Formats: sequence, structure tokens, C-alpha cells
Amino acid sequence: MPAGTPRGTEGWQALANLLDAAPVFMASNPSPTPTTAIRRTTDRLRGGFARAWASRWTKAALALVGAGLIAIFAFWLIVVRDLPSVDTLRTYEPPLPTNVRGIDGAPIHSYARERRVELSFAEYPPMLVNAFLAAEDKSFFEHHGVDYPGLAGAVYDYVSKIGSGRRARGGSTITQQVAKNLLIGNAYSPSRKLREAVLAYKIEDTLTKQQILELYLNQIALGRNAFGVEAASHAYFDKDLGQLDLAQMAYLAILPKGPSNYDPARYSERAMIRRNYVLDRMLQNGFITRAQFSEANAQPLGTVMRRTPKFESVGGYFVEEVRRQLMAKFGESAKDGPYSVYSGGLWVRTSFDTRLQDLAQQALRDGLVRFDSGRGWNGPIRHVEIEDDNWLQPLLNSNIALDYRDWVAAIVTGKDGNAWNLGFRTGKTGTLPRYAAQMAVRGKGGNAFGAIKTGDIIAVAPDGGDFALRAIPKVSGAFVVEEPASGRVLAMQGGFDDRLQAFNRATQAMRQPGSTIKPIVYSAALDNGMTPASIIVDGPFCVYQGARLGQKCFRNFGNSRGAGPHTMRWGIEQSRNLMTVRTAAQTGMPKVVATIKKMGVGDYAPYLSFALGAGETTVGRMVNAYSILANNGKGGPPSLIDFVQDRHGKVIWPENWRACDRCNAPDWDGKPMPRPVTRQRQVLDAMTAYQMVHITEGVVQRGTAVTLRDLDRPMFGKTGTNNGPTDVWFIGGTPQFVGGLYIGFDTPRNLGGAAQGGTLAAPIFKQFAVKAYEDLPKLPFRAPAGIRMVRIDRGSGRPVYGTWPNTDDPKPAVIWEAFKPESEPRRAARRAGPAPAAAATVAVKKAEAPRDSDFLQREGGIY
Repeated sequence: MPAGTPRGTEGWQALANLLDAAPVFMASNPSPTPTTAIRRTTDRLRGGFARAWASRWTKAALALVGAGLIAIFAFWLIVVRDLPSVDTLRTYEPPLPTNVRGIDGAPIHSYARERRVELSFAEYPPMLVNAFLAAEDKSFFEHHGVDYPGLAGAVYDYVSKIGSGRRARGGSTITQQVAKNLLIGNAYSPSRKLREAVLAYKIEDTLTKQQILELYLNQIALGRNAFGVEAASHAYFDKDLGQLDLAQMAYLAILPKGPSNYDPARYSERAMIRRNYVLDRMLQNGFITRAQFSEANAQPLGTVMRRTPKFESVGGYFVEEVRRQLMAKFGESAKDGPYSVYSGGLWVRTSFDTRLQDLAQQALRDGLVRFDSGRGWNGPIRHVEIEDDNWLQPLLNSNIALDYRDWVAAIVTGKDGNAWNLGFRTGKTGTLPRYAAQMAVRGKGGNAFGAIKTGDIIAVAPDGGDFALRAIPKVSGAFVVEEPASGRVLAMQGGFDDRLQAFNRATQAMRQPGSTIKPIVYSAALDNGMTPASIIVDGPFCVYQGARLGQKCFRNFGNSRGAGPHTMRWGIEQSRNLMTVRTAAQTGMPKVVATIKKMGVGDYAPYLSFALGAGETTVGRMVNAYSILANNGKGGPPSLIDFVQDRHGKVIWPENWRACDRCNAPDWDGKPMPRPVTRQRQVLDAMTAYQMVHITEGVVQRGTAVTLRDLDRPMFGKTGTNNGPTDVWFIGGTPQFVGGLYIGFDTPRNLGGAAQGGTLAAPIFKQFAVKAYEDLPKLPFRAPAGIRMVRIDRGSGRPVYGTWPNTDDPKPAVIWEAFKPESEPRRAARRAGPAPAAAATVAVKKAEAPRDSDFLQREGGIY
């Protein structure tokens, strides 16, 4: 190939050589031939190609094309290759909090890490939409996802600030922000910006402008743990979105730029300037009039102090126990499944009764304060460090608050002569003078005023123009209320205040129930042949426990020696330990602990000490066991949750849940009465359960819980006092609901020799019951089929004829006793019948005298 021939023209050169080899043929045939034409065309093409290839412009164009192809591939590789599908936005469901409702359907609590209320676009006020457009993207309805001048400016700003440590301005449209927030994250890089722009273009092809705005306004983070504008409206103004005025809407519109930068508490001036800028933009864009601008521009921010949402301060221990159960069932976050507690948007209907909860909480707190009063100051609730006089944030971060009577939590900010300066969650201040903090410091001596330090969080109450110190009780306890007919827990108080003591003593504190276990022990005896009239000796009882433990002798409370033979009823009413262990031994402890286990109290070894309440259990379990007794032996595990719905309203738990049709009808419709679905089972023989309830009604009438007698309604119950005593108990109630409580120190120690269930626990229940039963009818406990009511002598248990019980006397000589068929006591048969005349006289007397059936009719019959 000749020198200088461009590379790549070898084919053309070979074709030329072939044409040069045919001159003879061309000479003999001078007329043009196709071969000649081909050659001439080829020469022209070869020359043109060679000249073009030699041109630097051709080489530059080819280089540009190659570079473009490489750039497209790199763009695909870095930006487009793994972009998420925008189709997911069609069915996107934002993380939503779990909302909890009470027994009446009213909201009581919300479990949320991101507080959000999802709205449709039609529910957003148009003025609010305009405020966000003015602040974030005024040309939103004109562009197709990307504002190219804004994007170019953001890229330039990014390049100019490389190495400066400063962050470039965003330049993102609302559509790009949706792509960033929902699909690709917030990484600070040029590649993220490009991915964001591509996705924004695709989103505009997939969704309408209204759908995009709906996603944006529901999802955007606006500070104070509020996501979406409805949640932010409550967080900053404590109002629904529709109640906001123009100035407040403009304030919300400044928050996407950085909520912490415009915090109204710390940067109110900066927030005011930015809000007024948004108002000005709204005016320039024609969204508002000059008059509207002037009015809104003159208004203050109007925000409220950051505080716990109203739904966060209801329920306390109850809603925390609900949360534990939901977490165990559905998981915590989105990675645990679609129904997780903190993102699944569940709707939970519970059995929480606000009225009963308030009464139980108040009664328990009052009882704890009464017991603890006069014992000195227990020290601060907590101590925190204060820096640069910024006391409010440490106080808020502690999450400590009080709502007992007029008590409030305060932080000690410094000392000024004879008074300590105080700060409160509201931002207000006060003083604690020396005279109002003179109580002794428990266990240390000296007075509280001298023991207080700056940074202490303490309990105080208003005292004139100042405040007086209060002592949080050291002793604690728990109170549970349950509905026997359904097993639903209506109220639960697990301590003095869940914001001070998160430990829920109602379900987590394992305590010895003392004598409250006795009705269950005697139930086992009734199941195994004994009757309420069985005679049991109240006398010394000892057992040999083996060579290592030797002989153990039991004793009654107060070390009394015993009162001789008495009926089972008397032994329960007077809570006689010796009669209980004798009964347990006679019945057999394996049978006793089997009944205890069956009632859900605990799983114990067959030792006699467990018959006196030595085994550990919770007050929640004990209340449930008594509810089974009150429900004629039917029951199951107690429930706090009625049902759980997903965000769309479908019931997802319990499985196979069915609504009770017509249960809420205002009046009878002539059709068969609806039957609520129940998951209870027969745990204990119905007649045994009724017998025990009937016996323990006597505990209220003349036994250890006699303080409750003046409530003047059918009520059963049992007190309990364990060794020490370290705990005192009462459990009991009516057919409507059963309540129970205990009092004791978290680390068990002696409450004092005078402490008893009848003197400490029963009065607390009484305070609760006075108002709890105020408007409820006086319902008797209904006996199951087969129960026989027999008149007996209360002391001897023998049948009585010719006289009837005096229902007005709490200690009548003759009472009605409940027996199972063929177990009632009978009098001996006569050897010979009366004379005819005498028989006629007896018949007349019987006709005139009251009959057993009269009693049954007065009591509502036996069912």
C-alpha cells in the first residue's frame, strides 16, 4: 500500500488494482460500461472519505459521539440503573402511629415515633397549600417535576462551596422532595440530586399534581416529632388544621427548610422574619390580598409550648401494658411487618374505662400518701445538671410530670437567701421558702430545705404566692378492676405515677397474696366433698417436714391459739390460718395447687405454706381469679384489648373475630336477644364458685372487710396480710366488676405491726367503690342451676326449722347457706308421725309461715 494511504482503505485499494488490470478490454470496447461507472464512483468515494477522515472536525465529532455514549452509559450506571420504581407511590402508605381507644370508643393514647395524621388533598385548606407553594415551589403547577433554572443554580452553588464546609442550597421542587423523602433518602451528593431529578420526572408521569402534594403534605418532617401538616398543627398550635389562621399557616410553611432553625422558643425572631417572607411571597404570587398580608404580618407567632400531646397523658400503666402486648404480637417497626406498633397505623379498641381508671388511681394514690405521711421527705424525684441557666430543657427531657391533686414537678434552679428558686414545664418560675420545706429527711436527719440542691426535680404544691414541698410516697402498690362477665380489665394503676415509676406492679410485681388465696384453697375443698357448713377445728396444727427441716407448726394471725371447732364459713370470714392449713391437708395439697394453677394464680409445689399465700403472684392474676368466682366459674386470661384493626378498618386480631350484631341497639326490636361472643371457658365448677362467693359475702358483712358493709349492696371479698407484714391486700366486688389492690414497698420490708388488709387496703377499695357503684343497680350474685339454699345455724352449721334469717342483722343466728344437691345437712327422721289433729294444726301453721320459695323470689330466683 502506498505510503501516506490512510489506514482502513486497504479494501478500496484492492478494488482499484482490479480495475487497472482491464485496459485491453476497455480499449476494444470504448463505450462506457457498468464497471467503468463503478470505478469512477468508487474513486470519488475513496477520495471523499480520505479527505473527511483527515479532517480534524470529523475526528472531533467522532470523539464527541464516543464521549456522549460513555456519558450515557455512566449516567445509567450511576444514576438510573438502580432507581426505585415510582409505581410504589401509587400504593404508598406512610408510617402511621397506633391509636388506642377506650371502652366507649374515645381516643385515649397514641404510640408514635413519627406523629402523623394522614389527610386527603381535599381536606387541606387551599390557603395552606398556597403558603407551601410560595415557600417551596411557586411554579409547581407549571413544571414537569424539575425547575431547571433552580437546579442549575443549586449545582453551581454546590460546586462553589466545595471545600468550604458549608452546605449548598437545595433547589428542589416539591416533586423532587417527594422523591427524596420517600424513595432515595437525603444523602448530600450531586448523584443524589440527579437521581432525584430523574425520579421527579417519572413521578410527574405517574401521579397527578394533587396526589404529589398529598404525599408531600402528609410526609414532610416539621419538627417536634410531627410529620405532615395536621400533626404539626397540633404540635405548634394545639389546633386542627382547619382552625389555623393565615399567619399560622405561613409559619408551618417555613418549617421544611429546617424546623430547628425556626424553633419558636429559641429563635422566635428568626422565625418571625421567615414567616413574614412567606407572607410577602404569597402576596407577590397573588395568593392573598394586601389587606390579608397586613393583618397576618402584624400577628405574633402564636405557638404553644412544646408539651406531651393530650393523648399521651391518659391511661398510664394500662396503655403501657397494651403496648407490650401489641409489641409481642405485631412487632415494633416496619421491618417487623405491616402491622407494627410504631408504623402500622393500627386502631386498637380496649376495655379501658376512663371513669373507673380515674377513681382507682385517685384511691390508690390517696392511700399511699396517707400511709406515707409524717414519715419524712424521701429526697428528690431525680437530679439533673443545669448548664448556662438553661433549666427548661433538662426538665422537659426528664419527662417527669405530676397530676396528683395540685402537685406539680419543679426543678430547683438556684438559691436566693431563705428560698429556693423553682422552674416549671410551662416556663414559669416560683419560689420555695424555707418554712415550706421543713419536713425531716427520711433516714438521714436534718430538714429537707438544707438537703435540696440545684438541679433537683422535686414535688411541690401552691402555698399562697409561693410553693410548699411535697413527698412522693416511698411505699407503692397496684390496683386492678375487671369485669367478671367478660374478663375485660377496666382499669389498671401500677404505682403512684407511671412518669415517675415505669414499673407496672399490677402485672410485673410478684408478691405474696397472703390470705386472699384462701377462697381458692377452700374452693378445692368444696370440689372434694366439703361444704360451707363442714366443721373444721381451729387449733394447733403441725407437720413433720423431714430430718432437715424438722417439725413446722402453723399459727393464726396474732399468734392466737385457736377457737375450737367452727364451720368453714366462719373460718373464711375470720381468716383463720389453722383452719385453712387443716382443710388443705385434708383435701390434699396436690389438689389445692392444681386448683390454684387452674385459676391462673400460679404454679406451686404442693407445700402447705402455699395454702396461706406464701407463693408469689400478681394482683392482676388474683383479681382475675376472683372474677372467675364471681362469674360462676367461667373465665380465662384477662384481656385489655377487645380487637385490633389495620389502617383500613379490617379486624386483624383476635382471629375469627365477629362483631355482636344489634348489641348496641337502643331498644329491644322484638327479635331474639343478641349473644355477645365470649371466649371464656368453665374453669371451676359453677356451684363451687357460687358457694365461695356466697361465703365471702360474709367477709364483708361481719368479717375482716366489714368496713365495706355500709356500701349496702351484695358484695364479696377477702382481705390479705402476709408475713411481716410486708404486703396488705383486698380483692372483691360485685357482679358488675371486681377490684383488687395491694400495698407494699418495692423491696419488701415491714409495713408496721398495725398494718392489715382490713385497715389499709379495704379502705382504699371503699374510697373507689363509693363513687364507682354510685349509679349502678344493686344486683345479687346469681346461683347456678342445682344450688340449694338451706337455713342453718350460723355457728353450728346445723339445719334450722321454724325461723327465718333476719336480713337486716349483719350477724344473724340463722342464715341461708348454699349447698350442692344431696350435700345439705338434714335433721333426723321422726320415729312416728304426729296425731291427726296435731298434723292439721302443723299444716295450718306451715300455710301461714314464710316459705323458702318466698326468699328465692325476693332474691330474683335461682338460675
